Amino acid sequence: MTVRPSTAVATVLALCVAAFAAVAALVAAHGWAPFGFERGALDWVVAHRPDPAERTAELLTDLGTGVFSYLFALTAGALLLRATRPHRSRPAAAAVLLAPVVWLAVGQLLRQGLMHGFGRPRPPASYWAFTAHDFAFPSGHAFTGALSAGLVALAIVLTRPGAARSAAAAAAAFALLIGCSRVYLGVHWPLDVLAGWLLAAAWLALGVLLFRKRLRALRATALGTDRAPG
Repeated sequence: MTVRPSTAVATVLALCVAAFAAVAALVAAHGWAPFGFERGALDWVVAHRPDPAERTAELLTDLGTGVFSYLFALTAGALLLRATRPHRSRPAAAAVLLAPVVWLAVGQLLRQGLMHGFGRPRPPASYWAFTAHDFAFPSGHAFTGALSAGLVALAIVLTRPGAARSAAAAAAAFALLIGCSRVYLGVHWPLDVLAGWLLAAAWLALGVLLFRKRLRALRATALGTDRAPG
């Protein structure tokens, strides 16, 4: 039996939301304090953090926030626009270009709300190799890096299906590096990063579900077909 794409995406959404809620409940039940394995992970990175590796992690972590994440989202919009431009009016073209940026920005508001609502403290400053602000859970860099890379991957999947696997693998690798850099720099506990990844996957899946008809139409136009595949 063939599984409909929308059903698969809905399943991903449900699993990610359930996993995020489970992680949040687990950490909350522990008083938002770090588990032993989390503290052990940071103890290990502090003992294995030579200057070249630390500088590399700092460069990586910068790619997971701020202007870079919005440039990635804008790139996703540009890929969609380029594939569909001959068929778009100016207002529609602007909507296609900016839709990933808006979805990223709204996701950031959601993540900020959750972070302040949970209020999990960051690791002690003695672990830090990088300046950090606010609370720890879920990791903003892990969320933003995964979501921005996921938006680019989604745009590639829609416009160039032959590159889907490569795009998905690159997005996953990017998200992994950004998230791990936060632990390596001592500013997040591992479960903060896991929660950021889960929230990003859920938010991306929700966007696909909410806008599935428009995404199918974009894909059909990009591929030069009369109708989108089922």
